[in-house]
Order: sequence, then structure tokens, then C-alpha cells
Amino acid sequence: MVAEILFGMLHTHPRPAMRHANASSVLGMLLGPFRLGRGGHDGPGGWIILDEPELHLGSEPDVLVPDIAGWHRERLADLPKEAAWTSIAPDWACEVLSPSTQAIDRAEKMEIFLREQVSHVWLIDPIAETLEVYRHGGELWQRLAVHHGDVAVRAEPFEVFELPLGLLWQR
Repeated sequence: MVAEILFGMLHTHPRPAMRHANASSVLGMLLGPFRLGRGGHDGPGGWIILDEPELHLGSEPDVLVPDIAGWHRERLADLPKEAAWTSIAPDWACEVLSPSTQAIDRAEKMEIFLREQVSHVWLIDPIAETLEVYRHGGELWQRLAVHHGDVAVRAEPFEVFELPLGLLWQR
């Protein structure tokens, strides 16, 4: 089970299905150059990208576990040595949608990411084979694009890289 506390309410859900885990794992591998770089550890943009980080955000706090999240290296220069969580909001978060989490990911979590000024959020649906790209727009999210199927895309904030979406859907 995965547990999150959103606006004071405890939400639990089962571990992700295999298509969900596959899409998340493949995306993490594809974004590797942004963390490790090509020939150095200061890859394009210098990112720290983590799978399922625990985030404690806000004054309550809300406790979220996005599927993948990324910080510009200068914002998360040192990973905490002992803590299993961080209170530093990511610059980018990605949720891989599943039937059991989709409503919460689209509503409560997007609202918290907006409040915490996360610059970009991606919503990936491995069943519908879509990638939705959002940019923080002040009081509202700006949906920049919806990509579908086996296409190569350039999506903020990693637009210097062409992402072959079809790899996320491979069985």
C-alpha cells in the first residue's frame, strides 16, 4: 500500500499495476541524462530526479508521494542523510495515472502542486497512452499539450530531449 495525507485526509491505495510501473520505470531511465549527464553528472539542466520521493509540503503538512519528481540541482544540492522525505517542493512532478488514483492525482495533488509552485506537472496515462504537460500559470495550471500514442515529443521542462513516448507503452 501507498499512503498519502492530502488536506488532512489519509488516502491509501495499492501498489501500482505493471503497466503503471513500466511507464514510470522507463520514463525514469529515459530522463537519466538530466541527472547523470552524457559524460558527467551535471546533465542537461543539472537535475536531481527521484522515484517516489516522500514530500512534506505546506504548513499542515500534506504528505505526497509522486511517481517521479525532479529538482534543479541548486534547489536540492544535498540529499538529506537521515530523513526519508523532503519539504522542498520539486520543480517538476510526474503522476502515472491508474484507475484507483486518477481522481486524487487530477484534483487534490494538482491543487497542492499548484499551491507549492511546482513549475511543471506531467500526467501519464499508460492505458490511454497519453502524456499531459502542465506549466504553473499563477493561479491556474496551463495545459501545454496532450500527446498520444507512439510519437516522439519535446515536453517542458525537458524539451531539449526528444521523448519517444511509445517506449512507455511497450508491453
